[in-house]
Amino acid sequence: MNKEDIDRALTRIAHEIVERNKGIEKLCLVGIQSGGVHLAKRLASKIRLIEKKDIPVGSLDIAFYRDDLNIRKDQPIVRRTEVPFEVTDFKIVLVDDVLFTGRSIRAAMDALMDLGRPAAIQLAVLIDRGHRELPIKADCVGKNIPTALSENIEVQLKEEGMEDKVVIEKVGE
Repeated sequence: MNKEDIDRALTRIAHEIVERNKGIEKLCLVGIQSGGVHLAKRLASKIRLIEKKDIPVGSLDIAFYRDDLNIRKDQPIVRRTEVPFEVTDFKIVLVDDVLFTGRSIRAAMDALMDLGRPAAIQLAVLIDRGHRELPIKADCVGKNIPTALSENIEVQLKEEGMEDKVVIEKVGE
């Protein structure tokens, strides 16, 4: 995907979020660190254009909620969780760049539940690459890209100093 493809996908996801929720009342976006945070902010801008209102946006670090903490060789990179609004009774749209096994999303739901009791949790992802290990499905998907387990999908974003694009790489390259 190039810059235009990503922008088109995010525009479509923003419309889907608004339509699915019949507007933006009691709705907020929470991006999973780090790519999901940038995408959540972009979605909030697109929703503002559609609804003429701001939507709250937060960021969620899931490093200590992962189920592989005790078997990882390297220490997790801890980033900031910043959810400056009440999550209880709100519809939360979790935003991530790539949906793969579903384990990161499960960790994100656990982290969210520690902040309160949302009315609902929905999931919006830029890329769904398949290979689920948990029964998790995105509500809004920018693009389905079936991959082999020997491949990785990398989402590169301008907010991280790169050109907006999505690339498939062979593992180990």
